[in-house]
Amino acid sequence: MTTSAPTAAPAKATPRRRTRRLAGAGAVVRRRLLVAVPILAATSVGMFTLGAASPIDPAQQYAGAAAFTTSEENLAQIRANWGVDDPLPVQYLRWVGNLLQGDLGWSTSRHEPVTSVLAARAGWTLLLVGAALALVLVASLLLGTLAAYRRGGWFDRALRATAYAVQSMPVFWIGLAAIALFALTLGWLPAGGLTDITATGTDPADVARHLILPVGVLAVAQTPWFVLFIRDAVADSLRDDHVLAARARGLPGRTVLFGHALRTALLPFLTLVGTHLPELIGGAVLVETVFSLPGLGAVTVQGALGSDFPLLAATTLATTVVVLAANLGTDLAYAAADPRVRLDD
Repeated sequence: MTTSAPTAAPAKATPRRRTRRLAGAGAVVRRRLLVAVPILAATSVGMFTLGAASPIDPAQQYAGAAAFTTSEENLAQIRANWGVDDPLPVQYLRWVGNLLQGDLGWSTSRHEPVTSVLAARAGWTLLLVGAALALVLVASLLLGTLAAYRRGGWFDRALRATAYAVQSMPVFWIGLAAIALFALTLGWLPAGGLTDITATGTDPADVARHLILPVGVLAVAQTPWFVLFIRDAVADSLRDDHVLAARARGLPGRTVLFGHALRTALLPFLTLVGTHLPELIGGAVLVETVFSLPGLGAVTVQGALGSDFPLLAATTLATTVVVLAANLGTDLAYAAADPRVRLDD
């Protein structure tokens, strides 16, 4: 009687609990969407205001070098076709309407539609960020956990000193140092680009070889934050009652470390991953520029130098959407990892 009652109750409660958590997850998504709408609206207004305040004439920028020989009537016709002289609210509503229809405008620096620029380059940026993030997570979880387990030892002291040193280095400096060492001095890896100069196509093995340095540099630049966080979180978790009880039961040290202490430390670690994503994307912009990768970072820098506001606005909005989606995913992952978290609050 006493052993069967506890086992029967969860079996009946599990479907209801799952239904409640699914409903709570739906409520979280709806709340995040309600928050995302004003954020995206404010971002779009800010980008449009900056573009409208620019002294650069869009018609002359579109014409390029031909603007010096083009008649004023042709430039005026371009302005009329684009509605540049319309009131700013009218221009903004027209621009938002085009955005909602998938028309992101014309890139004056690339001389092609912004949609084509994003479609051709977003995949490489996602590959760089995704590979670097995976490497950061694996390295930080392993190194941080081992440092916490041997807290105060030589490995812990060396890891913390290295993390603090790397944390103070700009990512572009790490990239240049990596090129000087591994590409120019040792000749082990290519210095930049996505494929060899003589390549006639995109070979996956060639691409992977060219991405070793960029992914490694971006991962090295972002790992210190995560390593130090995991080290402190696991060190605190090792003093928790349930971990001490697991040790008292005679469980192996590996089981106590990875099965109990690390699991507890993973919950706040999920939040760190979501909040740190904007810095990871910013680092990818610099890495792509240093290594001449055909991603969104390189064209963003090119657009900024050329005052390409349609391209800058599109990349800014796309980055905002990615960050908002990452924060939503972090909230859902945190709730899935910890059943005690209520999603319907």
